[in-house]
Amino acid sequence: MTAVTTPPALRRIALCLQYDGSAYCGWQRQPRDPSVQATLEAAIAALDPRRPLSLQAAGRTDTGVHAAAQVAHFDAEGPIPAQRWAAALNGRLPASIRVRAAAEVPPDWHACFSASYRRYRYTLYNARLPNLFLAPWSWHRYQQRLDEGLMRTALEGMLGEHDFAAFERAGSSRSHSRTTLQEVAVLRRGDLIEVELQASGFLYGMVRLVMGQLVAVAEGRLTLEQFERRWRSGARHEVKEAAPPQGLCLLRVGYPQPVFPDAAWYDCQPRYLLERSDSPPHAC
Repeated sequence: MTAVTTPPALRRIALCLQYDGSAYCGWQRQPRDPSVQATLEAAIAALDPRRPLSLQAAGRTDTGVHAAAQVAHFDAEGPIPAQRWAAALNGRLPASIRVRAAAEVPPDWHACFSASYRRYRYTLYNARLPNLFLAPWSWHRYQQRLDEGLMRTALEGMLGEHDFAAFERAGSSRSHSRTTLQEVAVLRRGDLIEVELQASGFLYGMVRLVMGQLVAVAEGRLTLEQFERRWRSGARHEVKEAAPPQGLCLLRVGYPQPVFPDAAWYDCQPRYLLERSDSPPHAC
């Protein structure tokens, strides 16, 4: 009698990871350009060569966008304990990607569909002089001092569930453009302005399009009334300026039940501390 071999049981592994998006075409695998997804999948396959491998993320960040605590999952059948996956992968990944934690999750848990929110932070550098060390992580707006109070007012009017079609780039595969903006925050510290948006989900290119409009409001090129009319009427053809990607960071992804230790996923993008402000931008 031929013995029946039972296939190894699959275990679902969740990863909390950071990456510098500068070197990648975004999260999603592309035919020719390097992506975060393909780089991680190659490292996972070298340790657990089962095929096919499918690595699913909580959010598909765009080209050049960073992540402080992206979440992804895959199914493993090898002997590596769940908590050892972080160290094992970091030994095979480039310095631009780091896994901060790994955990085993239930087989029906999904990095994207189980998430209750995503939170992004956009950093603006509002000084007269350029700063080489801030350039890879912020948008330098030096022409005039930005009015962060107007930005805050504009964002607060967007709270709740709405149709945000005005802030959706072409090429989205979503069946609709409604989502719920749960929290917003605008903080100025000297020459740095941090804008945070938390939502149940974001449309394709949404945060960068919102930021482009917010800067126009903060510089007086767009009134609060014009801003509100554009997004409430879905006037996508009027939303032409998108903020550059380097200022944007996926700050964290939240789940109903905690998956990782707080130190691994909560507010893991360091805040820059400038001891003194540059002279007012409009005084140059």
